[in-house]
Amino acid sequence: FTRPSSLHRWTPDRGVEPWGDRTSPVDASAFSVEQVRYPSTDGVDVPMFLMHRADTTPSPTTPCLLTGYGGFAIAATPAYSPIAVAVAEAGGLFADACIRGGAEEGEDWHRAGMRENKQQVFDDFHAAGDWLVAQQLTSHDRLALRGGSNGGLLVGAAITQRPDLARAVHCAVPLLDMVRYHLHLIGKLWTPEYGDPDVAEELEWLLAYSPYHHVDAGTCYPAVLLTAAEGDGRVDPNHARKMAAALQWATACGDERPILLRQEDRAGHGAGKPLEKQADELADVLAFLWWQLGVT
Repeated sequence: FTRPSSLHRWTPDRGVEPWGDRTSPVDASAFSVEQVRYPSTDGVDVPMFLMHRADTTPSPTTPCLLTGYGGFAIAATPAYSPIAVAVAEAGGLFADACIRGGAEEGEDWHRAGMRENKQQVFDDFHAAGDWLVAQQLTSHDRLALRGGSNGGLLVGAAITQRPDLARAVHCAVPLLDMVRYHLHLIGKLWTPEYGDPDVAEELEWLLAYSPYHHVDAGTCYPAVLLTAAEGDGRVDPNHARKMAAALQWATACGDERPILLRQEDRAGHGAGKPLEKQADELADVLAFLWWQLGVT
């Protein structure tokens, strides 16, 4: 999480050596990183990475950013993360839950979180947040959630199923209307993972958790920042747009916990944007999260 990728070269005479002098400004020794396991709703232990400054001890007043993905057999493995470093440098706790749907524990782990089992992915994530609070590493009012793409669906489900779980949510380039996702862009390619809404039985799975269809008027939702890209070729930005409108209509918490939409023009899905735009977006995301979590 703290060591940026670097370029090396190999020669017969000198072996492997760094190619160029690109010293990282991040002091990896200043941070503590550990992997823990916590029980999910069905009793299965789920791994999770925790990172914080080495000179701090997390407590109920510690701001915490919990993230996850949980799909397509993509494993959450430690890799350099600017937002993880930013959270830890600010005295916070960064948590990455290795929930089912990924491949952290093999293909069975993946299958346990796909298609008709998708709700288990959300349950694993909710359990991660509850465990962090129960262990007095943070509190619900100091907890923020973040996920993108399939991870945007993950935090979208947290918004509608557990609006009490966290104070703030960053929902990036998300899928949120699971009844119509297959009709836009390359969504049809994802029916083996989620299910096909054109099949009656599978529509029932999807409708049971589709975040857009579970927005309820009068609910006190967390503060939400939805980010979308106008040129996204994978996930239609209308998922974020219509969810923002629905939550703005429904929430009972008003300006204290606003529902915001940030759309980037001339940009694509995830990293499909220039570094300058990525940096600008990350600055806005951190400003939003720090505002909601009371980080000064």
